Amino acid sequence: MVGLQPGDLISQLPDQPVGGVFLAGHTTRGADELSTGIATLQRSVTRSAGVPAQVAVDQEGGYVQSLAGPDFPAIPTAVAQGEESSSDLADGTSDWAKRLVDAGITLDLAPVADVVPAGTAEENPPIGAQDRQYGSSPSAVAEAVVTVIRSMLGVKLGTTVKHFPGLGRVRANTDTSADAVDAQTSASDPALQPFRAAIAAHTTAVMISSATYPQLDPDHIAAFSAAIVTDLLRQKLHFDGLVISDDLGGAVAVSSFSPGQRAVDFVRAGGDMVLTVQVADIAPMTAALASLAARDKTFRARVDNAALHVLASKQSVGLLSCG
Repeated sequence: MVGLQPGDLISQLPDQPVGGVFLAGHTTRGADELSTGIATLQRSVTRSAGVPAQVAVDQEGGYVQSLAGPDFPAIPTAVAQGEESSSDLADGTSDWAKRLVDAGITLDLAPVADVVPAGTAEENPPIGAQDRQYGSSPSAVAEAVVTVIRSMLGVKLGTTVKHFPGLGRVRANTDTSADAVDAQTSASDPALQPFRAAIAAHTTAVMISSATYPQLDPDHIAAFSAAIVTDLLRQKLHFDGLVISDDLGGAVAVSSFSPGQRAVDFVRAGGDMVLTVQVADIAPMTAALASLAARDKTFRARVDNAALHVLASKQSVGLLSCG
């Protein structure tokens, strides 16, 4: 999945076929203009890749709302959404999610399932300091996350619960630091409750964080950890949907790895769709995956499995039909 700036999407596409496009940044374009551009994009992607792309945005609310044009009213912060009644949250989510679908968006990179402990928000740059959390207890976050997921899925908008296994306790942002560490989260941690609830609610996708979790895997960031992606998420929590990386392009957390190595390490760990905001990364990432798959039967089977998860996610939002 490659990040493109809203506008002339076709001119930004890499030469290599892509499985998804992420509308990066913020735009005040209206729904008709976006819909026209996305329809043109889908025709181009379908010609090159054989199937349409997942078209994603970051539309959480508050500080994180990619689409802010006249057809996309301001969405409250997650903190404010978490204080709403379940019925009000469901109605509000259904309304703005339907607006995304009407504009051609198929996947929202939301909701946030991270639990920020009470009184620590300002010490948590990626989530708490931006009011991106639905509450300060696992149960409150889980309840809101399930409501949001069900509302989005109800209008055929795919969902991406994030940032597994949680960014609510870190003291650094993986976008700007390689030192984001959560020394507390374990496989039995109560803070995993919102992710369990999201899986039970049939979230389309789970996004993996790029922080480090020593109790789960002291040697790898989550995105490159089979212990976290395969053993914990796939096997223990029984998630069989789409696993997406957090940004593996511009994030400082992965800057010590080459683009090709980032893609290989993520897929090898159990991931399905690599997300990068750097269009130039697509060529080396694709080449590295293809090269290793050609030499390694086990890795080739893992790539095939990842492709099936991507296709299943597209089918779930109406991009593909059976038969």
